[in-house]
Amino acid sequence: MLEPIATAPVDPAAIPQRTLYTGAIMPAIGLGTFGSDHVTAAEIAEVVKGAAAAGYRHFDCASVYGNEAEIGNAFEKILRGGIRREDLWITSKLWNDKHDEDDVIASCRQTLTNLRLDYLDLYLVHWPFPNFHPPGCDVTSRSPNAKPYIHENYMKTWRKMEELVDMGLVRHIGTSNMTIPKLKLVLRDARIKPAVNEMELHPHFQQPELFRFVLDNGIQPVGYCPIGSPGRPERDRTPDDTAPTDDPVIARIAERHGIPPAVVCIKWAVQRGQTPIPFSVHHYRANLEGIVGDPLTDEEMRSIAAIDRNCRLIKGQVFLWKEGQTWEDLWDVNGEITPL
Repeated sequence: MLEPIATAPVDPAAIPQRTLYTGAIMPAIGLGTFGSDHVTAAEIAEVVKGAAAAGYRHFDCASVYGNEAEIGNAFEKILRGGIRREDLWITSKLWNDKHDEDDVIASCRQTLTNLRLDYLDLYLVHWPFPNFHPPGCDVTSRSPNAKPYIHENYMKTWRKMEELVDMGLVRHIGTSNMTIPKLKLVLRDARIKPAVNEMELHPHFQQPELFRFVLDNGIQPVGYCPIGSPGRPERDRTPDDTAPTDDPVIARIAERHGIPPAVVCIKWAVQRGQTPIPFSVHHYRANLEGIVGDPLTDEEMRSIAAIDRNCRLIKGQVFLWKEGQTWEDLWDVNGEITPL
C-alpha cells in the first residue's frame, strides 16, 4: 500500500533550495525513481503522484530504470492537477550504451517523449564508462567491448550534451559517478560546465574530498543511496557492507528527535549541503517532513561526520574492462585515472 496523503502537504516553499551556478533553483531533496528489483514501474508512477501531492517538486529519473513512460503518465496527471511545469525539477540520465555522438540527442528526445515533457531541468551522463550490461546481470558480467574512461571520447559525448542545452531540450547538464581526476579534465575542457555531480553519499560514505571539490568548483552534489540503499539488488551486496541506519550514533539521534534513523540520514544530508534523492514507497512523506522539522544540532552533525566508514555500496563491478581488476579501479583511488 502506498503512503496515504491524509494531511496537508508540506509547503514546497518551506523546502530548502540549492542555487546552481546559473542562478537556477533546485529543491534540496528529490524523489529517486530507481525501484531496484522489487518495485514495478506502475508502483513507482503511483509513488511519484503521491509524492507530488505530499509536496515534492524534484524527481530524479533515468532511462535505464525502465519506467520513464509510466512516470510520464504520472507527470501528465500532476500537471493537469494544477502544479506548474516551472515549479518542478526533473532530472534524467544518458545510459552507457548511448555515449556515441549519434545517440545522445536521440536518447534524450526519447526520454522527453516517455516523460511527456518539452524539456528537462537536468540531464546527466549516468556513468563515465560506455560499457553496456544487460539488466539484472550478475556482478561478474563483463561486456566484451568494455572500455575504461577515455577523456577524448567522454568529451565527444559531452559536446552533444552541450548541444542539448543549445537546443533548449535541457536546461542544465551534469555528471554522475565521477572522480576528482576525471572532473578536473571535464572542467578544463567543457564549454558548459557540469551543474551537478550525482554521487553516492550517506553517513557511512561521506566522500569528503570529492564533496568539497565539487562545491569549490560551483557544482552541486546530489547524493544517491542517502540512507544506505537497503533495497539495492542482491548483486550489489558484499559481506563488508554496512548500514548507516543501523549505526548506534544515528539510532541515538533518531531517538532524541523522535524520528526514524532514515530521516536522520536525510536531515544530515540536507544540512551538510548535498541534495539527497531517496526512493521510498511508504516513507517519502516522512523524509520530506523531516527536513522542514527541527534541525540536527551542530554537535549531532559532528557526531555523524565522525562515523564515516568509507563504505561504498554501489561499486560498479560490471563496468570493469579487463581481467584481473577490482572495483577500486573504477574510482581512481590513487588520485589518477586508471589507464587502459
